[in-house]
This record gives sequence, structure tokens and C-alpha cells, in this order.
Amino acid sequence: MNILVTGAKGFVGRNLTENLKNIRDAKNRTRPGLNIENIYEYDIDSKTEDLDKYCENADFVFNLAGVNRPENPEDFKKGNFGFASTLLETLKRHKNKAPVMLSSSIQATLEGRFGKSEYGLSKKAGEDLFFDYGKTEGVKVLVYRFPNLAGKWVRPNYNSAVGTFCNNIANDLPITVNDPSVELELLFIDDLVEEMLDALEGKEHHCEFDGVNTVFCENGKFCAAPVTHKATLGYIVECLNKFHNQPKTLLMPEIAPDSFEKKLYSMYLSYLPEEKTAFPLKMNVDERGSFTELLKTEKCGQFSVNISKPGITKGQHWHNSKWEFFIVVSGHGLIEERKIGTDEVRRFEVSGEEITAVHMLPGYTHNIINLSDTENLVTLMWANEQFDPAHPDTFSEKV
Repeated sequence: MNILVTGAKGFVGRNLTENLKNIRDAKNRTRPGLNIENIYEYDIDSKTEDLDKYCENADFVFNLAGVNRPENPEDFKKGNFGFASTLLETLKRHKNKAPVMLSSSIQATLEGRFGKSEYGLSKKAGEDLFFDYGKTEGVKVLVYRFPNLAGKWVRPNYNSAVGTFCNNIANDLPITVNDPSVELELLFIDDLVEEMLDALEGKEHHCEFDGVNTVFCENGKFCAAPVTHKATLGYIVECLNKFHNQPKTLLMPEIAPDSFEKKLYSMYLSYLPEEKTAFPLKMNVDERGSFTELLKTEKCGQFSVNISKPGITKGQHWHNSKWEFFIVVSGHGLIEERKIGTDEVRRFEVSGEEITAVHMLPGYTHNIINLSDTENLVTLMWANEQFDPAHPDTFSEKV
């Protein structure tokens, strides 16, 4: 299959083409039904003769080319309608019946606050052009009206408020939120790319529009990605500030699989400058070695790393209800656990050569001993809850 992507250097185009390459090169094997041979990348600086060649050989066309913020409003129609006409005429000249996808905008509904914006009007004209082309040429046409797009590589200070917020907060720049209660519907780029791959496989999702609301239906005139998220500007900024403060608090907010928070955090991280990509951790150091908290979570405990110098014993305490895992990743040690009120001792010899996770049981006092005379013992530790100095649930007692 030969695939033409116009607007290939734009936000959606870059994400789509890189993921198409992953499938072509067998790095992504989740789409075994797709056999991609050539990916034709066309953008504003490409040669006209390239478009002619691509339109002759393409088996599927993603038309992502468009204008968002021209200096002259008249350029909306030129960019969003004019190029579309050129593309379709070129396909028609080569008698190419390949399916064609058009990236439009929710603003093309011309509903509510979108009214009769020049941008919306130009997008609506492009839609009509594609629908007419599909009807007269007998070609499958897929028209997508995108809501607010978000995700890695989106251009800040351009046409994405969320992109601007991510960039500015990551780089300690000011942001302005006039009304925190304003709600946005966000389509994250990875969900969009999955829908584009569905479209390649002939499994696109169809819909109609009730005003600006998407109504999925099997025979809908339009198409849409099935996964979007709604959030207020206030909540978006609240999340971003938590992400920004994580290197200081070590607190990772609860991030469920496929959740809005997970996708927003991934987006935020893509804007981190080099100097913030790595950050120091506070090491609590004494003559025995060191103890460093790595990460805390809201509901799933915390991670730490313990370094014990040769011959050192650490721990010698127990908990009522807290439990932990000790995982030695380097060195040679012994973990001992004794049930409180008894002489019963459990012993586990551990080594970085054969990594094992050992439970620290509630009601058992425990320690960890470095058996080496020359090497440090390095242990990754996980506790089921964050350490609370006011209620530490930690009581000193030798094994």
C-alpha cells in the first residue's frame, strides 16, 4: 500500500507519518493487516511534480494540509479550499479512486461561538468539495471534524491553549486563564492516529453532528475518533502545576490507564527543557550508607533506594499494617524477619546476581545486612503507603 500524507510536517502529519513508518518497518506489529510500502510526505515546500507522482500511485490519501492562522483572512480559503481542489483534480486526472480522508474542524459546524468564522467557512467549503468529489467520482471520502487537538509536538502559542499551557508551565513562563470554568473537548494525538490506522483498515467510525456534539452512528456522513476527553481550563492547569512540582514533591498523581491525566502528563513531559529532564534527589547520608526517596504516589505507596556499606545492618523495626518489598539489585545481603513476640526468624539470602522480591510482613521486625566486606548493597524498596511522619507505623526492635 502506498500512502500519501499532505501537510506531513504539521502536528498531525508528523505524528501520523512516524507511526506509519513504525508499521512499515515492522516496529509496530499491532496492525498485521496493513502492508505499507511507500509513505509519500507532501508539504508546502514540496515540489508540484511530486504531488503529481504521489497522486498517480497513492492507494490512500490523508489530506492534513490546511491553514490555521494566516496573516490575511482570505488565505483561509486559499489554504483550506484551494489546495484541496488541486489535490482532488490531480487524483481525478490520474483516474485514481483511492479513498481520501479530509481533516476538517468542529468549527465547520458554524454553530454557537463558531458562528460564521472565516476559518469555519473555509473548512465547510472544503468538506463540501470532498463530498461532491466522492459522489461524482464514486470515491470513498472520510471527513473528520476535529475538536481541540492535543499531544506531543503540538505547537505552543499558535492554535492550542493546552500546548501553550504545557510549554509555559514546563519552562516557568506565565500563563493567562480568563475563565477557568471553560470546558474543552480534547482529542489526543495518539487516539487520533489510532483512528487514522482504523481508517486505513476500513474500520473508521462514522457519525453525525447535533450542533457541535458528535453522535456516532453506523451510516453517518462524517467520521470521528471515538475517544475524546472533556476538561475545564482550571482542571487542566491544576494538573499541569502538579506535574511541574513533581520533582520537588516526588508525588505522582493517580494516573489511570487511558485516562485524561495520563495523556496530559505525556504531553507535558514532551515540553520539558533539557535542564529539567533530569533532577537531583535528596540523599539522606550517614556512616551506614544512604536512603533516598524516589517517587511517591497518591494511592499506591512510594519507591526508595537504600545503599548499605559493607558489613552494615539496617532496618531493625516493624509495622502494624504497612508492608514493603525489598529488592536487592546490586551486592550480596541477608534479609531477616522475626514475628513479634516469638523467636521465629525467616532468613533470605539475596543478591543482585539473582534478583528476588522479598515481602516485609506486617507484625514482623525486619532488617537487611550487607554480607560483603568490600561492596555496597543496593536495595530498591517499595512501601504500600507514603511515609507519614505524624503516623509513621514504624517501631524499633532488633530481629
